[in-house]
Amino acid sequence: MAPAALSSFAGGPYTCHAAHSPYTNGMRTREAIVSLSAAFFFVVAPSFSQTSPSRQQQIESHVKQAQVYLSENRPDLAVTEFKAIVALDPKNRDARGNLGVLLFFEGSYAESIPHLRAALKLEPSLSKIQALLGIAEKRTGDVNGALADLEKAFPNLKEQKIRIDTGRELIDIYSVAGDLPRAASVVSVLRELDPTNVELIYTAYRIYSDLLDETRLSLIVVAPNSARVHQMMAHELARQGHTDEAIRNYREALKIDPNVSGVHFELAEMLNNSSVPGGREEAEKEYLAALATNPLDEKSECKLGDLAALRGDQKAAAEHYERALKLQPDDSEAIIGRAKALMTMNQPEEALPLLEQAVKLDPTNAVAHFRLSTLYRKMGRTADASRELEEYQKYKTMKEKLRDTYRQMRLEPNKKEQEDDARN
Repeated sequence: MAPAALSSFAGGPYTCHAAHSPYTNGMRTREAIVSLSAAFFFVVAPSFSQTSPSRQQQIESHVKQAQVYLSENRPDLAVTEFKAIVALDPKNRDARGNLGVLLFFEGSYAESIPHLRAALKLEPSLSKIQALLGIAEKRTGDVNGALADLEKAFPNLKEQKIRIDTGRELIDIYSVAGDLPRAASVVSVLRELDPTNVELIYTAYRIYSDLLDETRLSLIVVAPNSARVHQMMAHELARQGHTDEAIRNYREALKIDPNVSGVHFELAEMLNNSSVPGGREEAEKEYLAALATNPLDEKSECKLGDLAALRGDQKAAAEHYERALKLQPDDSEAIIGRAKALMTMNQPEEALPLLEQAVKLDPTNAVAHFRLSTLYRKMGRTADASRELEEYQKYKTMKEKLRDTYRQMRLEPNKKEQEDDARN
Protein backbone atom coordinates (compact mmCIF):
# COMPACT_ATOMS: atom_id res chain seq x y z
CA MET A 1 0.00 0.00 0.00
CA ALA A 2 1.36 3.43 -0.89
CA PRO A 3 2.03 5.76 2.05
CA ALA A 4 -0.53 8.37 2.95
CA ALA A 5 1.99 11.19 2.91
CA LEU A 6 1.70 13.82 5.58
CA SER A 7 1.61 16.74 3.15
CA SER A 8 -0.31 15.42 0.15
CA PHE A 9 -3.84 14.66 1.30
CA ALA A 10 -6.79 16.00 -0.67
CA GLY A 11 -8.36 18.98 1.01
CA GLY A 12 -10.40 22.12 0.54
CA PRO A 13 -9.87 24.92 -1.92
CA TYR A 14 -6.71 26.20 -0.29
CA THR A 15 -4.93 22.91 0.36
CA CYS A 16 -1.30 23.02 -0.77
CA HIS A 17 0.54 19.96 -1.99
CA ALA A 18 4.21 20.00 -1.07
CA ALA A 19 5.87 19.33 -4.40
CA HIS A 20 9.32 19.29 -2.79
CA SER A 21 8.36 17.46 0.38
CA PRO A 22 9.99 14.07 1.02
CA TYR A 23 6.57 12.84 2.07
CA THR A 24 5.13 13.15 -1.45
CA ASN A 25 7.62 11.31 -3.59
CA GLY A 26 5.61 8.11 -4.00
CA MET A 27 7.78 5.88 -1.81
CA ARG A 28 6.42 2.56 -0.66
CA THR A 29 5.26 2.46 2.97
CA ARG A 30 8.33 0.73 4.34
CA GLU A 31 10.70 3.22 2.67
CA ALA A 32 8.63 6.15 3.85
CA ILE A 33 8.63 4.89 7.42
CA VAL A 34 12.37 4.49 7.52
CA SER A 35 12.98 7.94 6.02
CA LEU A 36 10.66 9.50 8.60
CA SER A 37 11.99 7.63 11.61
CA ALA A 38 14.19 10.51 12.69
CA ALA A 39 11.24 12.88 12.59
CA PHE A 40 8.56 10.82 14.35
CA PHE A 41 9.89 7.63 15.91
CA PHE A 42 10.91 7.24 19.50
CA VAL A 43 14.16 5.52 20.31
CA VAL A 44 13.34 1.84 20.05
CA ALA A 45 14.44 0.59 23.44
CA PRO A 46 12.86 -1.47 26.20
CA SER A 47 10.47 0.59 28.27
CA PHE A 48 8.57 -0.98 31.11
CA SER A 49 5.73 0.12 33.34
CA GLN A 50 5.68 -2.19 36.35
CA THR A 51 5.94 -5.40 34.29
CA SER A 52 7.03 -8.73 35.68
CA PRO A 53 10.51 -10.10 34.82
CA SER A 54 9.07 -12.58 32.30
CA ARG A 55 7.03 -9.91 30.56
CA GLN A 56 10.03 -7.60 30.56
CA GLN A 57 12.00 -10.26 28.73
CA GLN A 58 9.19 -10.71 26.20
CA ILE A 59 8.99 -6.95 25.64
CA GLU A 60 12.74 -6.71 25.18
CA SER A 61 12.60 -9.52 22.64
CA HIS A 62 9.83 -7.79 20.67
CA VAL A 63 11.74 -4.49 20.76
CA LYS A 64 14.86 -6.12 19.35
CA GLN A 65 12.85 -7.84 16.63
CA ALA A 66 11.11 -4.52 15.74
CA GLN A 67 14.55 -2.94 15.39
CA VAL A 68 15.58 -5.69 12.99
CA TYR A 69 12.45 -5.30 10.87
CA LEU A 70 12.82 -1.52 10.69
CA SER A 71 16.47 -1.86 9.66
CA GLU A 72 15.30 -4.23 6.92
CA ASN A 73 12.64 -1.77 5.72
CA ARG A 74 9.82 -4.05 6.86
CA PRO A 75 7.49 -1.75 8.83
CA ASP A 76 4.58 -4.14 8.25
CA LEU A 77 6.32 -6.75 10.38
CA ALA A 78 7.46 -4.13 12.91
CA VAL A 79 3.78 -3.29 13.44
CA THR A 80 3.20 -6.83 14.68
CA GLU A 81 6.03 -6.50 17.17
CA PHE A 82 4.81 -3.17 18.53
CA LYS A 83 1.29 -4.55 18.87
CA ALA A 84 2.69 -7.42 20.91
CA ILE A 85 4.48 -4.93 23.19
CA VAL A 86 1.28 -2.91 23.67
CA ALA A 87 -0.63 -6.08 24.52
CA LEU A 88 1.96 -6.85 27.22
CA ASP A 89 2.29 -3.25 28.44
CA PRO A 90 -0.52 -0.84 27.36
CA LYS A 91 1.28 2.09 29.01
CA ASN A 92 4.46 1.69 27.02
CA ARG A 93 4.79 5.15 25.50
CA ASP A 94 7.42 4.24 22.92
CA ALA A 95 5.51 1.27 21.58
CA ARG A 96 2.27 3.26 21.43
CA GLY A 97 3.89 6.14 19.62
CA ASN A 98 5.84 4.03 17.13
CA LEU A 99 2.82 1.85 16.42
CA GLY A 100 0.67 4.92 15.85
CA VAL A 101 3.23 6.39 13.42
CA LEU A 102 3.56 3.14 11.47
CA LEU A 103 -0.20 2.72 11.16
CA PHE A 104 -0.61 6.37 10.16
CA PHE A 105 1.81 6.09 7.25
CA GLU A 106 0.18 2.84 6.17
CA GLY A 107 -3.00 4.85 5.78
CA SER A 108 -4.71 3.09 8.69
CA TYR A 109 -5.81 6.36 10.27
CA ALA A 110 -8.64 5.03 12.41
CA GLU A 111 -6.40 2.31 13.83
CA SER A 112 -3.54 4.76 14.45
CA ILE A 113 -5.64 7.22 16.46
CA PRO A 114 -5.95 5.33 19.79
CA HIS A 115 -2.20 4.62 19.81
CA LEU A 116 -1.22 8.20 18.99
CA ARG A 117 -3.69 9.46 21.56
CA ALA A 118 -2.38 7.04 24.21
CA ALA A 119 1.23 8.12 23.56
CA LEU A 120 0.19 11.76 23.85
CA LYS A 121 -1.64 11.08 27.11
CA LEU A 122 1.48 9.42 28.52
CA GLU A 123 3.66 12.31 27.28
CA PRO A 124 1.64 15.51 26.52
CA SER A 125 4.69 17.38 25.13
CA LEU A 126 4.93 15.20 22.01
CA SER A 127 3.98 17.88 19.51
CA LYS A 128 4.82 15.85 16.40
CA ILE A 129 2.68 12.96 17.61
CA GLN A 130 -0.13 15.43 18.32
CA ALA A 131 0.20 16.80 14.77
CA LEU A 132 -0.14 13.28 13.31
CA LEU A 133 -3.11 12.65 15.60
CA GLY A 134 -4.80 15.80 14.35
CA ILE A 135 -4.27 14.82 10.73
CA ALA A 136 -5.54 11.29 11.37
CA GLU A 137 -8.64 12.72 13.04
CA LYS A 138 -9.20 14.98 10.05
CA ARG A 139 -8.89 12.00 7.69
CA THR A 140 -11.53 10.11 9.65
CA GLY A 141 -14.02 13.01 9.79
CA ASP A 142 -13.41 14.27 13.34
CA VAL A 143 -12.82 17.89 12.32
CA ASN A 144 -13.35 19.32 15.81
CA GLY A 145 -10.82 16.93 17.34
CA ALA A 146 -8.42 17.58 14.48
CA LEU A 147 -8.67 21.34 14.89
CA ALA A 148 -7.96 21.15 18.63
CA ASP A 149 -4.89 18.94 18.19
CA LEU A 150 -3.48 20.74 15.16
CA GLU A 151 -3.88 24.17 16.78
CA LYS A 152 -2.11 22.96 19.91
CA ALA A 153 0.71 21.24 18.00
CA PHE A 154 1.38 23.89 15.34
CA PRO A 155 3.14 26.60 17.41
CA ASN A 156 5.34 24.01 19.15
CA LEU A 157 6.70 22.29 16.05
CA LYS A 158 10.32 23.14 15.28
CA GLU A 159 11.13 21.18 12.11
CA GLN A 160 10.22 23.17 9.00
CA LYS A 161 8.56 20.51 6.86
CA ILE A 162 6.47 19.08 9.67
CA ARG A 163 5.33 22.55 10.68
CA ILE A 164 4.45 23.46 7.09
CA ASP A 165 2.46 20.26 6.59
CA THR A 166 0.58 20.81 9.85
CA GLY A 167 -0.11 24.42 8.91
CA ARG A 168 -1.55 23.34 5.57
CA GLU A 169 -4.00 21.09 7.34
CA LEU A 170 -5.07 24.00 9.53
CA ILE A 171 -5.48 26.24 6.48
CA ASP A 172 -7.72 23.61 4.92
CA ILE A 173 -9.95 23.40 8.00
CA TYR A 174 -10.15 27.17 8.41
CA SER A 175 -10.92 27.81 4.74
CA VAL A 176 -13.67 25.19 4.59
CA ALA A 177 -15.20 26.77 7.70
CA GLY A 178 -14.96 30.24 6.11
CA ASP A 179 -12.52 31.49 8.75
CA LEU A 180 -10.30 33.36 6.30
CA PRO A 181 -8.52 35.60 8.86
CA ARG A 182 -7.15 32.56 10.69
CA ALA A 183 -6.21 30.89 7.42
CA ALA A 184 -4.37 34.06 6.44
CA SER A 185 -2.48 34.17 9.73
CA VAL A 186 -1.25 30.59 9.29
CA VAL A 187 -0.21 31.03 5.65
CA SER A 188 1.74 34.12 6.70
CA VAL A 189 3.74 32.01 9.16
CA LEU A 190 4.35 29.32 6.54
CA ARG A 191 5.58 31.81 3.95
CA GLU A 192 8.17 33.09 6.43
CA LEU A 193 9.39 29.50 6.79
CA ASP A 194 9.56 28.87 3.03
CA PRO A 195 9.34 32.18 1.10
CA THR A 196 9.94 30.68 -2.37
CA ASN A 197 7.43 27.83 -2.12
CA VAL A 198 5.18 28.34 -5.16
CA GLU A 199 2.26 26.40 -3.68
CA LEU A 200 2.32 28.49 -0.50
CA ILE A 201 2.49 31.71 -2.51
CA TYR A 202 -0.52 30.62 -4.56
CA THR A 203 -2.38 29.59 -1.40
CA ALA A 204 -1.72 33.04 0.06
CA TYR A 205 -2.97 34.65 -3.15
CA ARG A 206 -6.23 32.68 -2.99
CA ILE A 207 -6.84 33.41 0.67
CA TYR A 208 -5.98 37.10 0.46
CA SER A 209 -8.11 37.51 -2.67
CA ASP A 210 -11.15 35.97 -1.01
CA LEU A 211 -10.48 37.93 2.17
CA LEU A 212 -10.39 41.10 0.06
CA ASP A 213 -13.72 40.22 -1.54
CA GLU A 214 -15.22 39.60 1.88
CA THR A 215 -14.00 42.87 3.39
CA ARG A 216 -15.03 44.82 0.30
CA LEU A 217 -18.58 43.51 0.60
CA SER A 218 -18.64 44.21 4.34
CA LEU A 219 -17.60 47.83 3.76
CA ILE A 220 -20.34 48.34 1.16
CA VAL A 221 -22.97 46.83 3.48
CA VAL A 222 -21.88 48.79 6.55
CA ALA A 223 -21.29 52.21 4.92
CA PRO A 224 -22.60 52.23 1.32
CA ASN A 225 -22.39 56.03 0.84
CA SER A 226 -19.19 56.73 2.73
CA ALA A 227 -15.95 58.30 1.58
CA ARG A 228 -14.22 54.97 2.24
CA VAL A 229 -16.49 53.13 -0.19
CA HIS A 230 -15.67 55.64 -2.93
CA GLN A 231 -11.99 55.38 -2.05
CA MET A 232 -12.20 51.59 -2.30
CA MET A 233 -14.03 51.80 -5.64
CA ALA A 234 -11.44 54.23 -6.94
CA HIS A 235 -8.63 51.92 -5.91
CA GLU A 236 -10.19 48.96 -7.72
CA LEU A 237 -10.96 51.01 -10.83
CA ALA A 238 -7.39 52.30 -10.89
CA ARG A 239 -6.03 48.76 -10.56
CA GLN A 240 -8.10 47.74 -13.58
CA GLY A 241 -6.85 50.70 -15.61
CA HIS A 242 -10.06 52.80 -15.51
CA THR A 243 -8.31 56.05 -14.71
CA ASP A 244 -11.12 58.57 -15.34
CA GLU A 245 -13.65 56.62 -13.26
CA ALA A 246 -11.10 56.22 -10.46
CA ILE A 247 -10.41 59.96 -10.39
CA ARG A 248 -14.14 60.71 -10.19
CA ASN A 249 -14.54 58.41 -7.20
CA TYR A 250 -11.55 59.91 -5.41
CA ARG A 251 -13.04 63.36 -5.89
CA GLU A 252 -16.42 62.12 -4.65
CA ALA A 253 -14.73 60.74 -1.54
CA LEU A 254 -13.15 64.14 -0.84
CA LYS A 255 -16.53 65.85 -1.26
CA ILE A 256 -17.94 63.60 1.44
CA ASP A 257 -14.93 63.96 3.76
CA PRO A 258 -12.07 66.31 2.76
CA ASN A 259 -9.89 65.00 5.59
CA VAL A 260 -10.23 61.27 5.00
CA SER A 261 -6.75 59.79 5.24
CA GLY A 262 -4.98 58.61 2.13
CA VAL A 263 -7.35 60.02 -0.50
CA HIS A 264 -5.41 63.19 -1.31
CA PHE A 265 -2.26 61.15 -1.92
CA GLU A 266 -4.01 58.46 -3.96
CA LEU A 267 -5.79 61.07 -6.11
CA ALA A 268 -2.48 62.87 -6.61
CA GLU A 269 -0.88 59.61 -7.75
CA MET A 270 -3.66 59.04 -10.28
CA LEU A 271 -3.35 62.55 -11.65
CA ASN A 272 0.45 62.46 -11.70
CA ASN A 273 0.52 59.20 -13.66
CA SER A 274 -2.32 60.04 -16.06
CA SER A 275 -2.69 61.99 -19.28
CA VAL A 276 -5.35 64.28 -17.78
CA PRO A 277 -4.72 67.90 -18.92
CA GLY A 278 -3.10 69.83 -16.08
CA GLY A 279 -2.75 66.57 -14.16
CA ARG A 280 0.65 67.32 -12.68
CA GLU A 281 -0.33 70.77 -11.50
CA GLU A 282 -3.43 69.37 -9.79
CA ALA A 283 -1.40 66.48 -8.42
CA GLU A 284 0.99 68.90 -6.73
CA LYS A 285 -1.95 70.56 -4.99
CA GLU A 286 -3.18 67.19 -3.79
CA TYR A 287 0.24 66.20 -2.44
CA LEU A 288 0.33 69.49 -0.54
CA ALA A 289 -3.19 68.84 0.74
CA ALA A 290 -2.07 65.40 1.89
CA LEU A 291 0.80 66.99 3.83
CA ALA A 292 -1.55 69.55 5.33
CA THR A 293 -3.75 66.69 6.57
CA ASN A 294 -0.76 64.64 7.70
CA PRO A 295 2.60 66.44 8.09
CA LEU A 296 4.30 63.05 8.48
CA ASP A 297 3.28 61.95 4.98
CA GLU A 298 6.77 61.11 3.73
CA LYS A 299 5.56 59.75 0.40
CA SER A 300 3.89 63.04 -0.52
CA GLU A 301 7.06 64.92 0.37
CA CYS A 302 9.05 62.61 -1.90
CA LYS A 303 6.58 63.04 -4.77
CA LEU A 304 6.80 66.81 -4.46
CA GLY A 305 10.54 66.38 -4.90
CA ASP A 306 9.89 64.44 -8.12
CA LEU A 307 7.66 67.21 -9.47
CA ALA A 308 10.18 69.92 -8.55
CA ALA A 309 12.91 67.96 -10.35
CA LEU A 310 10.73 67.67 -13.46
CA ARG A 311 10.33 71.48 -13.43
CA GLY A 312 14.11 71.81 -13.28
CA ASP A 313 14.09 73.23 -9.73
CA GLN A 314 16.79 70.94 -8.35
CA LYS A 315 17.28 72.97 -5.17
CA ALA A 316 13.61 72.63 -4.21
CA ALA A 317 13.69 68.95 -5.20
CA ALA A 318 16.69 68.28 -2.96
CA GLU A 319 14.93 70.03 -0.05
CA HIS A 320 11.79 67.94 -0.49
CA TYR A 321 13.84 64.73 -0.62
CA GLU A 322 15.80 65.78 2.43
CA ARG A 323 12.58 66.34 4.40
CA ALA A 324 11.30 62.96 3.18
CA LEU A 325 14.45 61.23 4.39
CA LYS A 326 14.14 62.81 7.81
CA LEU A 327 10.73 61.14 8.03
CA GLN A 328 11.88 57.84 6.49
CA PRO A 329 15.68 57.46 6.25
CA ASP A 330 15.51 54.15 4.34
CA ASP A 331 13.24 55.26 1.48
CA SER A 332 15.32 54.27 -1.54
CA GLU A 333 13.24 56.42 -3.92
CA ALA A 334 13.88 59.55 -1.85
CA ILE A 335 17.57 58.64 -1.61
CA ILE A 336 17.85 58.23 -5.40
CA GLY A 337 15.91 61.43 -6.01
CA ARG A 338 18.16 63.46 -3.72
CA ALA A 339 21.26 61.91 -5.27
CA LYS A 340 20.07 62.81 -8.77
CA ALA A 341 19.36 66.39 -7.70
CA LEU A 342 22.83 66.66 -6.16
CA MET A 343 24.42 65.27 -9.34
CA THR A 344 22.52 67.85 -11.41
CA MET A 345 23.82 70.57 -9.08
CA ASN A 346 27.37 69.23 -9.63
CA GLN A 347 27.79 67.75 -6.15
CA PRO A 348 28.89 64.15 -7.00
CA GLU A 349 30.76 63.61 -3.72
CA GLU A 350 27.52 64.03 -1.79
CA ALA A 351 25.52 61.96 -4.28
CA LEU A 352 27.85 58.93 -4.26
CA PRO A 353 27.18 57.60 -0.72
CA LEU A 354 23.44 58.08 -1.28
CA LEU A 355 23.42 55.92 -4.42
CA GLU A 356 25.60 53.27 -2.78
CA GLN A 357 23.15 53.21 0.11
CA ALA A 358 20.23 52.91 -2.32
CA VAL A 359 21.55 49.77 -4.03
CA LYS A 360 22.20 48.20 -0.64
CA LEU A 361 18.64 48.92 0.46
CA ASP A 362 17.12 47.76 -2.82
CA PRO A 363 19.54 45.74 -5.00
CA THR A 364 16.81 45.28 -7.65
CA ASN A 365 16.37 49.01 -8.30
CA ALA A 366 17.49 49.45 -11.91
CA VAL A 367 17.46 53.26 -11.74
CA ALA A 368 19.83 53.27 -8.74
CA HIS A 369 22.31 51.04 -10.60
CA PHE A 370 22.10 53.25 -13.69
CA ARG A 371 22.72 56.46 -11.73
CA LEU A 372 25.60 54.85 -9.85
CA SER A 373 27.12 53.60 -13.11
CA THR A 374 26.93 57.11 -14.55
CA LEU A 375 28.58 58.60 -11.47
CA TYR A 376 31.37 56.00 -11.38
CA ARG A 377 32.10 56.65 -15.06
CA LYS A 378 32.41 60.41 -14.43
CA MET A 379 34.79 59.65 -11.54
CA GLY A 380 36.97 57.41 -13.75
CA ARG A 381 35.99 54.19 -11.96
CA THR A 382 35.38 52.23 -15.17
CA ALA A 383 35.27 48.74 -13.66
CA ASP A 384 32.69 49.80 -11.07
CA ALA A 385 30.74 51.61 -13.77
CA SER A 386 30.64 48.48 -15.96
CA ARG A 387 29.51 46.34 -13.05
CA GLU A 388 26.66 48.69 -12.19
CA LEU A 389 25.63 48.96 -15.84
CA GLU A 390 25.36 45.16 -16.01
CA GLU A 391 23.18 45.19 -12.90
CA TYR A 392 21.03 47.90 -14.46
CA GLN A 393 20.51 45.87 -17.64
CA LYS A 394 19.66 42.73 -15.65
CA TYR A 395 17.02 44.37 -13.47
CA LYS A 396 15.66 46.48 -16.31
CA THR A 397 15.00 43.29 -18.30
CA MET A 398 13.32 41.71 -15.29
CA LYS A 399 11.10 44.77 -14.84
CA GLU A 400 10.10 44.73 -18.49
CA LYS A 401 9.02 41.11 -18.19
CA LEU A 402 6.96 41.96 -15.11
CA ARG A 403 5.40 44.87 -16.97
CA ASP A 404 4.31 42.50 -19.75
CA THR A 405 2.70 40.26 -17.14
CA TYR A 406 0.87 43.20 -15.57
CA ARG A 407 -0.30 44.31 -18.98
CA GLN A 408 -1.73 40.85 -19.61
CA MET A 409 -3.56 41.14 -16.30
CA ARG A 410 -5.01 44.47 -17.50
CA LEU A 411 -3.02 46.41 -14.91
CA GLU A 412 -1.58 49.59 -16.38
CA PRO A 413 2.14 50.26 -15.84
CA ASN A 414 3.14 53.23 -13.77
CA LYS A 415 3.62 56.31 -15.97
CA LYS A 416 6.51 57.58 -13.86
CA GLU A 417 8.36 54.27 -14.25
CA GLN A 418 7.93 54.49 -18.01
CA GLU A 419 9.31 58.05 -18.00
CA ASP A 420 12.26 57.00 -15.83
CA ASP A 421 13.06 54.18 -18.24
CA ALA A 422 12.82 56.57 -21.21
CA ARG A 423 15.21 59.03 -19.55
CA ASN A 424 17.65 56.26 -18.68
